[in-house]
Amino acid sequence: MELTHINEQGRARMVDVTQKEITFRQAEAEGRVRMNPETVELIRTGGAPKGDVLAVAQVAGIMAAKRTHELIPMCHPLRLTAVDISFTLEETAVHIRSQVKCRGETGVEMEALTAASAAALTIYDMCKAVQRDMEITDVRLCRKSGGKTGDYVKEW
Repeated sequence: MELTHINEQGRARMVDVTQKEITFRQAEAEGRVRMNPETVELIRTGGAPKGDVLAVAQVAGIMAAKRTHELIPMCHPLRLTAVDISFTLEETAVHIRSQVKCRGETGVEMEALTAASAAALTIYDMCKAVQRDMEITDVRLCRKSGGKTGDYVKEW
């Protein structure tokens, strides 16, 4: 297996996707922000000092997916066709799930991971006034489809 972002001189490069076929691409990622039950309850009831935590985190995740190429140096700018961020409130965490879609020459895994990460960071930012020891964990690709490498589903 070769690293695709390295050229003949061993230096970083952006992969050439000029000749790749345009296909439907989709990826899902997840992450979790671990916190005290009291902090989860503030989110659930809308009592966090900075306002509606999940609404702001949802917008942050969508915006981050759209700008992934500006954050990750070797990512291609993509014309995303859909981005969705969902949340599940657990007893001691917020579980984040992102789904990103496009028709293009390269996959949207990085966009899905960036969306989940930005949503998690936003939750931390929105709640840090009440709890500074929250932990962002389990950021990972869950599935992807499309492209030369085919489908991937994380085995749990």
